[in-house]
Amino acid sequence: MERAVRADLPGLSRQRRRRRPVASLAPYWMILPGWLWLAAFFIMPVIVMVSLSLQTGDFIDGFRQTFHFGTYADVISTYHVQFLRSLGYGAAATAACALIGYPVAYWIAFRAGRHKSLFLFLILLPFFVSFVIRTQSWNIVLADNGVLLGPLKQLGLLPGDFHLLATPYAVIGGLTYNFLPFMVLPVYVALERVDPKVIEASTDLYASRVGTFLRVVLPLSLPGVFAGVLLTFVPASSDYVNASILGGPSTTMIGNIIQSEYFTNLDYPSAAALSFVLMGALLLAVFTYARVLGTEDVLEAAAR
Repeated sequence: MERAVRADLPGLSRQRRRRRPVASLAPYWMILPGWLWLAAFFIMPVIVMVSLSLQTGDFIDGFRQTFHFGTYADVISTYHVQFLRSLGYGAAATAACALIGYPVAYWIAFRAGRHKSLFLFLILLPFFVSFVIRTQSWNIVLADNGVLLGPLKQLGLLPGDFHLLATPYAVIGGLTYNFLPFMVLPVYVALERVDPKVIEASTDLYASRVGTFLRVVLPLSLPGVFAGVLLTFVPASSDYVNASILGGPSTTMIGNIIQSEYFTNLDYPSAAALSFVLMGALLLAVFTYARVLGTEDVLEAAAR
């Protein structure tokens, strides 16, 4: 029996060698659909847009590749105000979402009890309505004689010429409303993972409620705050719907300029260059934020 087993060992080892390459490639085959999806709907469009941003010409005579990098300098010098305004509106909306969303997520995580799912559903409920319709509803609410300002003006609490539409406050308010769930949900997930025993231990060590929050709860929830800021700041800074519906000429964001260059002026190279400048500005802001916050500490806290 022992000789027979020894005799079969070379054959078994050869079979294992044949199977090892196939088994080692299995993870790559599983991830291949995802890479194909990214290649088809992200990498290829980015390559096309880069090529388009370096072309010259017009819509009638056509565009041709001339590697004209001056387009980037032209759009930056022309629309730098809109770039800064977009980043400022995005940062303000993100800060407002954090100030509103963190207490909401904290209350749901630690005080809602068995009704957590209900409150999370209520937060997500507006997402069942179109983004444009949700923003248009704010246009009705904030109208000069609408349901909010109309009664206040009739009572004499506000002057007759007071208005909110076509102001930065209306645009930032719309951004905050539309992107608030992107802040609440990641923070809630992080707070939900906080072990109650850790909070009890801090209480046993005579820590106050404020001290427990600042030294225990807040550091453990930083991964959720980090994710919420990214999920809120990036789409809010590149949004154009809120500025179109709630804003005016003085509140134009860079997203409105890109839309106008594409669909009105038909200046595709300038629109593509604007898109990449916005992408670069957002990446720079995100990397700076990650550097200041310390992603290593955040990831370490998430692992714990």
